[in-house]
Parts: sequence; structure tokens; C-alpha cells
Amino acid sequence: MTREEPGASGGGRAAGEENAREAWREEPADLRLVPLALAAWAAAAVALGVAGWWVVAGVGLCLVAATVLLAPTVLRWRFRGRGGDAGRGRRLRATAWAGVLLCAAAGAASAGLHAADLRRGPVPVLAQEYGRAWVEATVTSDPRLTRPRVSGQGMVPVSVVMDIEVVRVERAGGGAVRTRTPVLLIVPPGADRRAWLGLLPSTRLRIGGRFTPPREPGDPFAAVLKARSGPPRIVGAPSALQRTAGGLRAGLRTATDGLAPDARALLPGLVVGDTSRIGTELRDAFEATDLTHLLAVSGSNLSIVLLLLVGRPGRAARAERGGLAPRIGLSLRGTALAGGGLTLAFVVVCRPEPSVLRAAACGLVALLAIATGRRRSLVPALAAVVLVLVLYDPWLARSYGFLLSVLATGALLVVAPGWSEALRRRGVPGRLAEALAAALAAQAVSAPVVVVFAGRTSLVAIPANLFAELAVAPATVFGFVALAVAPLWAAGAQGAAWVAGWPAGWIAGVARAGAELPGAELAWPGGWWGGAALALVTVAVVAGARRLRHRTWPVVGVVLLLVLVVARPVPLVRWISGWPPPGWVFAMCQVGQGDATVLAAGEGAGVVVDAGPDPVAVDRCLRELEVRSVPLLVLTHFHADHVTGLPGVLKGRAVGAVQTTGLDEPPGQAGFVRRVAGEAGVPVVRAVAGERRRIGALEWRVLWPPAGPGPPDGGPNDASVTLLVRAPGGASLLLLGDLEPPAQRALWRAHPELGAVDVLKVAHHGSPHQDPGLTGAVRPRLALVSAGRENPYGHPSPRTLAALRAGGARVLRTDRDGAIAVAGAGEGLVAVARGW
Repeated sequence: MTREEPGASGGGRAAGEENAREAWREEPADLRLVPLALAAWAAAAVALGVAGWWVVAGVGLCLVAATVLLAPTVLRWRFRGRGGDAGRGRRLRATAWAGVLLCAAAGAASAGLHAADLRRGPVPVLAQEYGRAWVEATVTSDPRLTRPRVSGQGMVPVSVVMDIEVVRVERAGGGAVRTRTPVLLIVPPGADRRAWLGLLPSTRLRIGGRFTPPREPGDPFAAVLKARSGPPRIVGAPSALQRTAGGLRAGLRTATDGLAPDARALLPGLVVGDTSRIGTELRDAFEATDLTHLLAVSGSNLSIVLLLLVGRPGRAARAERGGLAPRIGLSLRGTALAGGGLTLAFVVVCRPEPSVLRAAACGLVALLAIATGRRRSLVPALAAVVLVLVLYDPWLARSYGFLLSVLATGALLVVAPGWSEALRRRGVPGRLAEALAAALAAQAVSAPVVVVFAGRTSLVAIPANLFAELAVAPATVFGFVALAVAPLWAAGAQGAAWVAGWPAGWIAGVARAGAELPGAELAWPGGWWGGAALALVTVAVVAGARRLRHRTWPVVGVVLLLVLVVARPVPLVRWISGWPPPGWVFAMCQVGQGDATVLAAGEGAGVVVDAGPDPVAVDRCLRELEVRSVPLLVLTHFHADHVTGLPGVLKGRAVGAVQTTGLDEPPGQAGFVRRVAGEAGVPVVRAVAGERRRIGALEWRVLWPPAGPGPPDGGPNDASVTLLVRAPGGASLLLLGDLEPPAQRALWRAHPELGAVDVLKVAHHGSPHQDPGLTGAVRPRLALVSAGRENPYGHPSPRTLAALRAGGARVLRTDRDGAIAVAGAGEGLVAVARGW
């Protein structure tokens, strides 16, 4: 038999297409192992959350029930064939149910034993007492940084965290106790971050600190250990295996140092799951487009590399098989051994953690499906993998990542082949049909799970995954080349990384472009009820698509509608929602628990007052308002909920200057503003009381803070820049920042000429701390409050809202009404809420 040439035509291509079609014509999937895997999975998930005696009782009950079901079969084993088909059928069903019960017992027992590690020994007692101790522990995961986030007025400091296993505990005045307890270690921000981040798994440490209980009862560790400041005290070196893996990973990072920022950050994540360089903005873009599976160790990484050995789908066992294996003289058995070696190397380099083992197992199942072309027959293999992994590490039973991996692999095996064949019948080219079917199937089964913990679903996930998929294979392959070559040839590794950097940059660009679309994400109720609702909607959409499969215009109409929902052209949104209203003069953005407001300053221009806590939210609001230039950005004070969104205001806009208060507190956030503005080439100036400015028909005066040693209590809130604004058309606005009652009283006394205003931006998110004298003096017609939904501070205060309404003001609040825009003046003053 001759090898099919790459350029062969006619019969060669037809035979290949026929072979591909034959691959999909399989018998129905063998589902007999699926109930066993699901039983172990469910039992482990339940057992991890209940007391130990309940687990013992449940395991015993399952064993007794299984024994009862198996007893008749065991007693009659020598009478096989008697009893007829009906008798055999009953015995088979009884055996099947017994198997389910035995697997449930095994899953619960494994979970009970693992959970016992969290309840025994001195560590749980120390956690309940918030006690201090010295411990010896083994690092069991890669150190990682917490994500920076805003909490109230400040930024939560970024800390180093890692999983450890405590093996020895020493308390003051007591002896040492040996144990084996999983703990989450948190290193304080002031510690030597680089030294802690350089630790490898299996390193033995001596750590002093305070124990606290886990935040959630279902966490897979017995306590949280908050370490003392200082460098790590290493008492045992990592294993040779981990040193080898660490050296390879470090070589890959070094090889990527010269790449563009996005490629430099992304490539180690694509290859070995090293996300240490990926910043918050890029990570958020991947989350918005449902591309986060590319940032974690995934079975697809392994599949791509192994496909180099076996070639195109369905040809692994053929004489005409493709890939590198036949070209370098490997037999089928040699190819299998080489694939096993690559799999082992993958696990070593990516660390033999549960997530890596999960990815390797699911990747091998997917690889076998692709290589042999017989996908449905590998459902039992997937079920066996799930069963073994759950018994090995029961905490996977409560892992969303594990659930998503299994669902995605199952969709590839069961759903995607039929959808791919259906697309082929409608004229879609073979490879495109397979890629599109895989993306559709994966999104259909994973979106309801993502909704459970994220409370949103991506509307651009399918096209984003299709476009990203074009670059995943070359980025991964050349990235692995750089990883392998780095210890031997630094220049060669840099060259391979440079080649891999191009597709990696493409993937990052796809994520950023998708995330910037106004309708990239759709808010959806979270929790299991929200996931169930989305699953029902998905089933309805699939059923509707089957009904419309022969009707072109309805399909075109649905696609066009989806494009409009995602793109959300501003004229169309304004026509449908009425927001922002024509001639708007002032807008309060919905940015969560923070402040961001905009004063209209001419066509496409706006003066922005505060930037909120979220760059994405303020950027989206400014795009909806069609603000393309910002002559002045006023930051009333340096609290994080007013300044952290600064990069979003600067993104793609010409900003004339940033004006700030004179009190540089908190100093870290004041430094952040100056650093970000400096990188963008935007000058930073200070507001001066009495200062007047004018842009076209917009004019304003700075009322506060006064010149001198500082505000009444010297705090950042009372140093807020306060503006009295005359908007185009004559509407008057008073913007109070976060002034507290002492500063409000001082402001009123310093400016007795203050009279009634049309719009009041209520101070400090509507907190209960308001001065009634100032409110009574300005008598606003509209009182606008910027607050986040379900914020922990109770903002806005019912007392404050009642006082404003009693004074004749109409009150609107962003936590319930969404973004708010004001238009007109005098009797024609109107406020339009965008809503949620």
C-alpha cells in the first residue's frame, strides 16, 4: 500500500473524506461506566461536607445494600444459564446497582479519609484559637500572587500564597507534635516577595505565624497560616524532579524576556500553566471571552504535542499514518511509548498536582479519540479516568475546574462529532466544521457551570475560541521547543520563543478585542439555579436551531441580532433605551462601589470627575457616552474607589491633565495616580480653592479644600475636591466627593452664598454621615447617589435618602437604577436611568 501524497487529488482526498465520515459512524456510546463514576463523584462531594460519623454510616449503608443486591447472583453463580433471559436481566440490573453503590462507598470513604486530615492534630485547634506557632512544612504548590482588588476605600495588598503540608508543630511552652495537615500559607506584603515566589514544590520550610480558620467550610485545607515577615527559612531542598522542572520553567521565562508584553506574559501560561506574569487587565480579558482554559494547564496542550506523533485524526493505526513517528522510523508500539514519555515529561514540567494529572488524563482520552477517530467508544475511558481521579483526590469532586474539564472532554467525545457531521452536510468545510462543532459543544456544556460561580456568560466565547484556536497549536509547539532547548542552547530557545510569540500575541489580541466589545458579557443570575436556567435556555436554543436548519433568513436574522447585541452601536442603544438622552449635561456612571461622573464639554468631550474602582466599567461608560477626549480629569481624593479606574479613562482617549486634591493620602494610591499618569504623558496638577475654569458653555469653581494646613480632620475624605458647576443650558450641580459632616459644615460656612442647586452628587455614596444644614441650604431637585449593589456598608443609608426626599429631592441611585444621565435645566430638568 502506498503512502498518500500531501498534494494528492481526486481519489486520495475522496478516500480521506470517506474515512473521516466512517469515523463518525460508530455504535452508540457505551455508558455503563458512567453511573459508577457519577456515583463516586457525588458521594465524594457530599462526604467532604458532612461529619465523619455520617460518612461512616453512609459507607456502611452502601456496602450492606450492595451485599444484598449481589447475594442472589453469588449464590447462583454455578447455575448460570438457568432462570431464562428475564432472570439474567434482573441479575444484571442488580449487579449494576451494586456496582454503583460500591463506587459510592469508595468515593465517600476516600473523601472521609482526606477530610479527616483537616480535623485531626494540633492545627485545627490552633486555627480555632487564632494561635501562634512555629511549624515545619512542605510546599505542595507553586507560590502565586493574589489578585489586586479594591475593598472600600483602599486596595487590598497583594500577597504571596501557596499550599503547604504542615508536618511538625511547635508551640511556645509545649513540645513538638508531628502531623500531616494541609494548610494555606499567606505571606505578608512586606516580605521578600521574590524569595517566596522562587520556592519550588517539595521544599521544606520552617515558618512562624498565626493560624486562622478557613474562610469557607468547604476549603481543602485545615487552616490559614499568616506567616511572619522576612525571607523564607529553608530547612530542606526541593526534590531533584522539582528542581529539573523548575529549571525548565525558568529557562522558558528567560527565553521569553525579550518578547512583547502580552506574548511575554502569555506564552509560559500556554505551555506549562505559568501565569505569574499575566496582569489583571489581560486576565480579565480572557475571562470575558471564556479563554481562561488557555491560561491553565490543559489537556489540549498535551494533545497538540502528541498529535505531532500521530498525525491527522483517524490515521494513527493505518499504514498511511501521518505525523513524525513514521518519518523517524517509530513503530506503533514505539509511538505509544514515545507518547507515554511525552506525557510523563508534561506531568513533570507542569508539576504532578491534581490539576495537572486531571489535564493529562483528559488530554490522553481526547488524544485517543482524535488519533483513532473513534470518539464515542472512549466514553468508558473518560468515565474510568473520572473514577480513578476522584478516588485519588476527592477534592476534585468539588472543583469547578474538574467539572469543566470533564464536561468539555465529554462534549468533544459525544456531542461534537454529530454536530460536525451536520455542519458538513450543510456545506461547511471539514476542518472548519470540526473546529466550530467543538467550540459550540464545549460552550454549550460549560456555560451553565461558569454562570454558577461567575454570574455572567460570554456572548463572544465561540468566535473568540475559533480565532484563538488558529494560533494555539503553533504557539504551544514552538513554546515547547523553547522549553526543551533552553537548558542546552539559549539563543535557539530565544529564537523558538520569538516564533511562538507571534501566535501568542494573536491570542492575547483576540482576548482583548473580544473583551472590548460592549456586549461581550451578559449578566446572568449566579448559583445553581442560574446555571440550571441557562442550561434550559441552551437546550431550547439547540432545539430551535434544529428547527431552523433549512431556513436561511431566520438564521441570518438571529445571527444579525446577536451581532447587534454584542456590538451595541451607540445610536441603536440610544434609540432603544433612551440612554444617554439627547443633550445630556451630566452623567453618573455605574462603576460599583465607587464614584465616576462626567460633565459634557462639547462634541465628544467630557470633564471626568473620579474614575471609580474598575477600569473596565469606567471605560465602558465613557464609550457609551461617546466621550473621546477628556480635557480634565478631576480626582477628588486618593481613595481606591475613586482612582483605581484611572487606566480606563486614559485608554484610547486624549486627556489634557489630571487634577487632584492636595492631601497625598493614602500615599500608595497617590503614587499609583502619578505613576499611571506619568506613563501616559499626562501632567498632574493640584486643585486650588477659588479656582475657576471654563470649557465652552461648561464652567465650574473649586470650593474645597481650602488653602492651609489641611481639612478639619486631616483625612482623605474631608480633603475631597468639591466643585460647583454651571452646565450647558444653565443647570447647576454641586459635587461633594466624599466630604464628611465636619467638612460639609465648614464648606457651608465658608460659602454662605451657596443656594439651591439643580443636582446634588450626594457625598460618600449616601452614607448616614451627612450635614443637614448643607442639604437644607442647597435644596437639590435631583439627588444622585453612586453605590454598588449589595455593598457591605449599607450605602446608601435609608436615613439619608429619607432626609433628601423630605427636602423635595428626587433620589436616583446607581445600585438600583444603573447609570444616570441628566439633561435640560430649570423646569425642563430630567434624569434618565439606564437600568440594569
